[in-house]
Amino acid sequence: MSQVQKSEAAASCLEGRRILVVGAGRSPGARQPAANGNAACLALARAGARVACADRDLEAAERTVGDISEAGGQAMALQADVSDVAQIEGMIDRAAEALGGLDGLVLNVGVSHRTPLSGLTPENWDAVLNVNTRAHVFCAKYALPRMAPGGSIVFVSSTASRRPGGRNPAYETSKAALSAICRAVALEGQPAGIRANTVVLGLIDTPMGRAATQARPDRLAQPMPFGRQGTAEEVAAAIRFLLSDEASYINAVELPVDGGMSAGIVLRK
Repeated sequence: MSQVQKSEAAASCLEGRRILVVGAGRSPGARQPAANGNAACLALARAGARVACADRDLEAAERTVGDISEAGGQAMALQADVSDVAQIEGMIDRAAEALGGLDGLVLNVGVSHRTPLSGLTPENWDAVLNVNTRAHVFCAKYALPRMAPGGSIVFVSSTASRRPGGRNPAYETSKAALSAICRAVALEGQPAGIRANTVVLGLIDTPMGRAATQARPDRLAQPMPFGRQGTAEEVAAAIRFLLSDEASYINAVELPVDGGMSAGIVLRK
């Protein structure tokens, strides 16, 4: 197969798939750097999928739908605050009904209050865990019965799950928990041929990443693989792959998208 043929195959690897992305919105203004959810939705649509873009901010979801429409893809916007479990089942049902079923689910939603251990309260701990962990459990629970055989779920995690340097224990714990949740979902989905995997993100240049850098200027002072941060588009390519049939025998894995950072492969000055 030529490089052109390979590119064409990648461009249509999700043709006809029906995929819900939770945490899909884009903030107003400049589109760069892209947010992970927005970039994932665009990549999936360009690969032929019809995408339901869910976000707690409906206007943010609609901006992503607009980006997809400009690119010639098909998408719809949904509003749901997944910190409220009562809204999750309705979101899944609306997406499945609008798309005519579900073949894929991307759980990109997440928050970080960057609160150190000394500043934790039950309330701010729960605020992070309710979005970053509990919501993922119930999204998967309600999605699995609606998903077609051979479907795929992707959880979006972080190398913060393995590194305490950010002094952000609620966020770090919430991301570490996703690995166990992913394995449980993979086991539950296996009889129907539904896979579940996790992408573990390193330093990615996104609006949320830039906010973290403002709070922790040392983030960019450390050596980085290839001497740079990753991009949301590189994250989106990994998500697209895990949702495709090219990953049909990949299940319950953690795929680092970090340039080798978690393996200690960095460019030292």
